[in-house]
Amino acid sequence: MLSYDAETIAAIATPPGEGGVGIVRISGPGVWQIVDQFFHPLDGTPLSVREHGTFAYGKVVEADGGEIDAGLALVMRAPRSYTCEDVVEIQGHGGSVVLRRILRRVLEAGARMAEPGEFTKRAFLNGRIDLVQAEGIYDLIRARSDRAAAAALEQMEGRLSQRFNALYDAFMEVAANLETTLDFVEDELPDDVFSGIASLLDRTFLELDELFDTWDEGRLLREGARIVILGRPNAGKSTLLNALLGYDRAIVSSTAGTTRDTIEEGFVLDGIPLRIIDTAGLRQTDCEIEAEGIRRAEAHGAEAHLAIYLVDASEPLHEEDRVRLGRLDPDRSIVVLNKVDLGRRVQIDGIETSLASGRGLADLKKAMAQALERGADLHAPPHAVISERHRALLAKAHHEARSARSLLERNIEENAAMASEHLRTALEMLGQVTGRAYHDELLDNIFSRFCIGK
Repeated sequence: MLSYDAETIAAIATPPGEGGVGIVRISGPGVWQIVDQFFHPLDGTPLSVREHGTFAYGKVVEADGGEIDAGLALVMRAPRSYTCEDVVEIQGHGGSVVLRRILRRVLEAGARMAEPGEFTKRAFLNGRIDLVQAEGIYDLIRARSDRAAAAALEQMEGRLSQRFNALYDAFMEVAANLETTLDFVEDELPDDVFSGIASLLDRTFLELDELFDTWDEGRLLREGARIVILGRPNAGKSTLLNALLGYDRAIVSSTAGTTRDTIEEGFVLDGIPLRIIDTAGLRQTDCEIEAEGIRRAEAHGAEAHLAIYLVDASEPLHEEDRVRLGRLDPDRSIVVLNKVDLGRRVQIDGIETSLASGRGLADLKKAMAQALERGADLHAPPHAVISERHRALLAKAHHEARSARSLLERNIEENAAMASEHLRTALEMLGQVTGRAYHDELLDNIFSRFCIGK
């Protein structure tokens, strides 16, 4: 258990709004003194003397004895709680007014309002979880697809931490072996000692590379992908949005310029959370409102993970289409030839569709998934994947380890001391991933993203 100033904290642990049950969570060394002031069990036995894991039904009362609510209190004793501290959860009726009154009474009795993520922060500081697991909890709460939730659950359960810890231990062994050689004079060590150290260091690079390879998938699962639909007026952009969503979200009309602004909706494709953006038709116009819609469409196209460009294949290729198709990045764009049921009059490559009837939609979805999966195996079983924070620290560790390896290649005996310093820095970076090494700024950066009450 790590030392810190442990005040007793409290917060509402359920989302705002009406519900059947609302929870106020209290954690810290002063829990029993606080809860006995305002929670009166109907059987007369105070919460402070009850066993771990038991419930009590009773009333939450004001200081003057007035009743606030009736409900349950769950008793959790250290170290068997989420925070490894004494914890009580008051489960009252869901509703913002009732919960605020309960929380106000808890604070009056001596607790302090919890900061964002402070319960989880205490779980880390008390050794219940490491930083990677804490981030898994955050990812699970924010998951926008089944696959993202499954990956976050693996991370929360420690699968990713095990890989980081194994990598840390391997670097530690290399550093310890290398530093041991510094105590020997030249020519006293067997010839195979340094080659063994170099070989062990080389094996760590394989694990580093495997972890790096999960980043693209992690980015998609956590952040989702922005898909923008582009094309000239009446190419079928709004029809495509409706077809992907499975309901009529955008107005579809034969009148050109119906869509003046962007329309954005959520959608999950092969476990990838997406934001699909329908845009104004791209053309020259004197209308200021339509021109602004076109400007926004172009801006979204520049920032999107993937652009779907629709062409009306039943008409000769328009010069506007020809110019814009030439500007597309082939690695992050898909060309769709729509309205082929009316005849195909363009000679360019693309996915043939008739979106009004749904023809070609399955092929388009497959192409979208393949484009988004570049660098990520999204058909493998769900597994924990690294975040941007992990990737940045791994990159620094990789750089330091490579520097150490380069020194050992030149003159292993003369450069052993300098190589050891690089490995120690690499260990510092790896330690910050799981929390073996941490500082206040790092913790604030991680836990400030959590909601109050978690």
